[in-house]
Amino acid sequence: MSRCYIAKGIARGTAVAPPSKSYAHRLLLAAFLGGRSTTVSNIDLSNDISATIDCIKALGGIVSTEGSSVTVERGAAKADAILPCRESGSTLRFMIPVALALTGSAQFTGTAKLFSRGIGEYEKIFAAQGIKYTLGADSLKVEGHLDSGSFTIDGATSSQYITGLLFALPLLCGDSQIHITPPVQSRPYIDITLDVLRQAGVAASFEGNTINVAGGQRYALTDTEVEGDWSNAAFLDFYNHIGGEITVKGLNPDSLQGDRVYRELFQRLEGGFCTIDIGNCIDLGPVLFSMAAVKHGALFENTARLRIKESDRICDIARELEKIGAQVITYDNSVTVVPVAQEKIAALSQKSIIFDSHNDHRLAMSLTALASMFGASLQGCESVAKSFPSFFEVVNHLNIDVRHE
Repeated sequence: MSRCYIAKGIARGTAVAPPSKSYAHRLLLAAFLGGRSTTVSNIDLSNDISATIDCIKALGGIVSTEGSSVTVERGAAKADAILPCRESGSTLRFMIPVALALTGSAQFTGTAKLFSRGIGEYEKIFAAQGIKYTLGADSLKVEGHLDSGSFTIDGATSSQYITGLLFALPLLCGDSQIHITPPVQSRPYIDITLDVLRQAGVAASFEGNTINVAGGQRYALTDTEVEGDWSNAAFLDFYNHIGGEITVKGLNPDSLQGDRVYRELFQRLEGGFCTIDIGNCIDLGPVLFSMAAVKHGALFENTARLRIKESDRICDIARELEKIGAQVITYDNSVTVVPVAQEKIAALSQKSIIFDSHNDHRLAMSLTALASMFGASLQGCESVAKSFPSFFEVVNHLNIDVRHE
């Protein structure tokens, strides 16, 4: 595990938002499921995106990479393939139904942390359709073909289950319905999936809390480009709220990405103690908690899903924020952040603070911004490679000195 030191400094300059990981996963999968060679450009080969590419190859996809462009062609589907998902929850949950629809048998591998996050909604489908599965500490083996029909998914769990089904069901002979039990959280991620399906010529429609998907459809995605990532842009824009002067370019102002709301939420945190529902922007949790800790505090609602991410993002960020004197009070589905007194922030420069990323990219990027306010070390800085491999290069370019220890 590597460690770096982030020197005290004021961020200045211009940065380009990295490509959207959410769109990249989905566009690559739609390209694979089509019947033509398709190029997806503006791809950042983060660990998660590399996992999706590796799984596409394992299922028979023909993939070539040139710079930031990835060309995908379907190829012959391979039964009993081993799909290396690394630590990508999106990859695992998107690929399970697709593999069952294409081949009827596959094995998924990855870290113990990935599989500890569970596949509960799929286990219910396996039981209903007689699909055999063996779930281990770091692997999952499935045998059986996914059938069309009626599916019920808990809307309070991960939207990744819904996306996985949405990619697979159009490939089947019969029509299907996905009934989502309210509350429907992370709706923007479902909307992104529907947008990618639309781009690929695949029809699926929302009616109330039910998505109708016709069977027997064909994917026909044309060459396309991944838009900028609002989720990761938030970590860069955070510097503007702690004294920095930077411009983040490359973002689509009309994007369907739910994390586009971060700008509004940052302004609310600037205005004083407030209440924020993060049910539809759960990945913003770490950066919002961090900003609240050095501003006016806040009450965050619908936070429970933060516990089943790459880390326990409630418990682990609480440990780190307590190192600077903030307090994090946790409840079943909400979190209150009590800020550190402003006069105490300057004194933190006299301390030798060592933050821990807990192997979580979003904690690492949030804590890096905080560290620039007073100077601190970060353990596990390599975790940013999961979604934003060039993060520290970008931060260095913005006048913040980051040195690997």
